[in-house]
Amino acid sequence: MTYLARFAFVLAFALLLAPRLSLAADTPAKPAASAKVYEDTVNKAIEYFRIKGQAADGSFSAEAGPAITAVATTAILRTGRTADDPMVAKALKYLQGFVHPDGGIYVEKSTHQNYETAIAIQCFAEANRDHRYDDLLKKAEQFVKDLQWDDKEGHDKSSINYGGAGYGGSKRPDLSNTSFMIDALKSVGRGPDDEAIRKALVFVSRCQNLETEYNNTPFAAKNPDGGFYYTPANGGASMAGNTPEGGLRSYGSMTYAGLKSMIYAGLRPDDPRVKAAVTWLKQHYSLSENPGMGSAGLYYYYHTYAKALAALGEDEIVDSTGKKHQWRSELISELAARQKPDGSWVNENNRWLEGNPNLVTGYALLALTATRPAH
Repeated sequence: MTYLARFAFVLAFALLLAPRLSLAADTPAKPAASAKVYEDTVNKAIEYFRIKGQAADGSFSAEAGPAITAVATTAILRTGRTADDPMVAKALKYLQGFVHPDGGIYVEKSTHQNYETAIAIQCFAEANRDHRYDDLLKKAEQFVKDLQWDDKEGHDKSSINYGGAGYGGSKRPDLSNTSFMIDALKSVGRGPDDEAIRKALVFVSRCQNLETEYNNTPFAAKNPDGGFYYTPANGGASMAGNTPEGGLRSYGSMTYAGLKSMIYAGLRPDDPRVKAAVTWLKQHYSLSENPGMGSAGLYYYYHTYAKALAALGEDEIVDSTGKKHQWRSELISELAARQKPDGSWVNENNRWLEGNPNLVTGYALLALTATRPAH
């Protein structure tokens, strides 16, 4: 039995039992997605990548450097394909061409070395079931750790930049890139005891609109809603803009990224930072938009939403109105409805390259594979 077939059986059984648990629960906005919907949606996406997405050299959107290829290939691997799958093997060979002697995986003269390497680490880690990439991953891990803003950069714990990661080089740290770095370290087996993850938690906590002993930035008191924004560095920035009081507006994709990062860093559900983030997300629960940003970054939002809720370990989310959401089946239904006839996804809002179907299809597949129940 294939992996997808096994998953289909488990999900179908779970959906069969679910109505017995709470027949009086609120009726969901959309019918629960079946295991077949999941399987069909994933298979159509794989066919899109095979027929239209991948170039002869193994790349996906080579003009954008290695990152989109790494996102797409990681997503394909997480559907159950292996490093020996012909499509995957070609992509991995292409990505290996970006490996540098310093351990980084990036395009020559890149200003996005941390971002590109962190994304590539996740891809090679997913393909490393037979340990063929052990040496590559060890060097790449050290490379991203060396780029982290900390004491070696002249930033001690009192610095607003401490623990964060940016695109690379001298660019200021931000929550998105710090989240990618934490994801990369988790993919190679690092956890809450890892020094780089402990440092990253300091920065992540300072990206939250919540005054605590971990966050005394000037922004938290100006908009204390518990959500997350892009960065407190360089005077602070939120892609959702500022409040009239000069605070930084929280928004969905960063709040899920922040929640996920805190959980990966070892925070428990009863930690005030986690509780505040979950409260914000319940108040702004949505699959029709990226809360605070509308359609901008929608598919990035879907993938942070899915990974964060999977990490939280809750199958059901109750929003601030009391409505219950089976988030896994709701997300599968939403993505199935948005899928194009050729199997791809694309955002009509091109901000952050989401007009690129290879990137967006990668995000959508990552989101879908995060809906699989943990075993």
